[in-house]
Amino acid sequence: MTGPDHLAVEDLFADPQRAKARISPDGTRFAFLAPWKNRLNVWVQDLDPDAEPRCVTADETRSVQSFHFTDDPRWLLYLQDDGGDENWHLHRVDLDTPGSPAVDLTPFPGARVVSAEPSLGRPGRLAILLNARNPAEFDLHELDIATGELTMLGECPGPGTTWFQAGGGELLATSLTADGDVEILRPDADGALRHVLLLPGADHPVGGMSQVTADGTGMWFGTNEGTDRTRLVRIDLATGETTEVDSHPTFDLDPRPQVFPTAPPTLIRDRAGELLGVRYLGERQEIRALDPHFADVLARLQELSDGDLGELTSDDTGQRWIASFNHDRDPGATWFYDHSTGERRLLFRPLPHLDPESLAPMTPVTITARDGLELPSYLTLPVGVEPSELPLVLLVHGGPWARDAWGFDPVAQLFANRGFAALKVNFRGSTGFGKAHTQAAIGEFAGAMHDDLIDGVDWAVEQGYADPDRVAIFGGSYGGYAALVGATFTPDRFAAVVDYVGISNLANFMRTQPDFVKPGLVNNWFRYVGDPADPEQEADMLARSPITRVDAIRAPLLVVQGANDARVVQEESDLIVEAVRARGIEVEYLVFDDEGHMFVNRENVIAMFHAADRFITRHIGDVK
Repeated sequence: MTGPDHLAVEDLFADPQRAKARISPDGTRFAFLAPWKNRLNVWVQDLDPDAEPRCVTADETRSVQSFHFTDDPRWLLYLQDDGGDENWHLHRVDLDTPGSPAVDLTPFPGARVVSAEPSLGRPGRLAILLNARNPAEFDLHELDIATGELTMLGECPGPGTTWFQAGGGELLATSLTADGDVEILRPDADGALRHVLLLPGADHPVGGMSQVTADGTGMWFGTNEGTDRTRLVRIDLATGETTEVDSHPTFDLDPRPQVFPTAPPTLIRDRAGELLGVRYLGERQEIRALDPHFADVLARLQELSDGDLGELTSDDTGQRWIASFNHDRDPGATWFYDHSTGERRLLFRPLPHLDPESLAPMTPVTITARDGLELPSYLTLPVGVEPSELPLVLLVHGGPWARDAWGFDPVAQLFANRGFAALKVNFRGSTGFGKAHTQAAIGEFAGAMHDDLIDGVDWAVEQGYADPDRVAIFGGSYGGYAALVGATFTPDRFAAVVDYVGISNLANFMRTQPDFVKPGLVNNWFRYVGDPADPEQEADMLARSPITRVDAIRAPLLVVQGANDARVVQEESDLIVEAVRARGIEVEYLVFDDEGHMFVNRENVIAMFHAADRFITRHIGDVK
């Protein structure tokens, strides 16, 4: 058998021709991302099939990643940072004045917007959290979208505490306690914060979902208090009473990060903020409709594709919809659907140059770890090649409080196209598979978490898919740390190691987090790994850090880093590269001056994967 034609890195990692479409609130037009001067920018087009699109942003430096319409279809907002520093600024575009420049609504050097939600009961305004006053603290402001006027609603009460709007104009606060619990607080008449409700940190997933209800009287939370699976509850902000809204018998709420510009939201809401449906994620996605009208719409939308429903927006009436689909071999197909007429029309495929028949299916598999824990995983095998004793690339997700999911993965497709097997293991610590699966990672960095990855490799060998002497490991962020752990703790298992923005020193990583991040470490990194301020815990962290085991490294390394990375600073990569080179081990080191933690600009992404393609193929297989 022979596989499909060679796919170029440029084809797999190309900018989409169009992507991330959103319908306007009046249902007359839609916005989407498309290239302009080699960067993704926002374009707008009438829904008339013969209409011509026009570009409404003009960023020549860095691709736009996240945008949305406001309640007034005249205004479109988008977020942009500077070279990957994640200091997100909020920009406004006037769609009624073609050619007018975008306006930076938060023009404060070094500041970032971390939340921008409609201000309750006040059309034309947003409630935004912004750290312009103090980099370590996020104050709540109200933004008048039309004028750009910012009004302080609440100054941050202190690190780790943030205000949010409740009904009737009241401000409440959420705060992390010293034990990592989430506390909801209400100011009394003299301004002192009084307890409303305490949510145990151990029962609320790291980075979990929370949103204020449309009327401001409650808050939706994802919780697994009293159960293993994460379910949706509503908290009454007046009484603190908790009521279950919805749950799934076997799946968790979709746990993928709900920060721009990543996954579609767990809660599906209409433009007024009312709850329509909830996303759950097992091997594949399941959406549970909580509104009868949306249930009818959902049934019709799911007829359009056998993929998982991704981005989903509607007009104010809830009749006109734009929906995209996640699919392993037909990524991002985007449709227009009018529920009132039944009209349905394919708007675009983001990567039309990719033939689905040339792409490899991603298959869910379950691997049993050595201690009996089930590890939900995904295997991608090359098309048209006998799946026997293949080179294997182990792809490790970041987080680690995240998960791999079914869908199009250009990295897995790249290596499958080269004739390799690609395996993604949801090791313990991954979210979305129950509380016990996540908390099994406590104290297990470079321990059982890594054993799970080795057990995944052993499974692939035992199944006959993989050649044990031709295995590479490739990961980003936590996955980069895992790759370095593979090189240092199990140096005989990997013939090549790719570390993309990975951690080499756990203690240094925690110490170099931005000031506003540090209070939140108590509920994740301190709970799972330790506090570097405690000498005994720091010693344990160093024992689990690749930087202290450099002498064990034998496999060649490729290390990739963004110079502006605010999460895993460049020092983490510099240290490991310097130490390995001092031992005479092969290291290829790529640093991109205009990138941060996750690369955005296409020429950098392509350069990185050209390097990874050459490097891994050289060490575990032959180029097709």
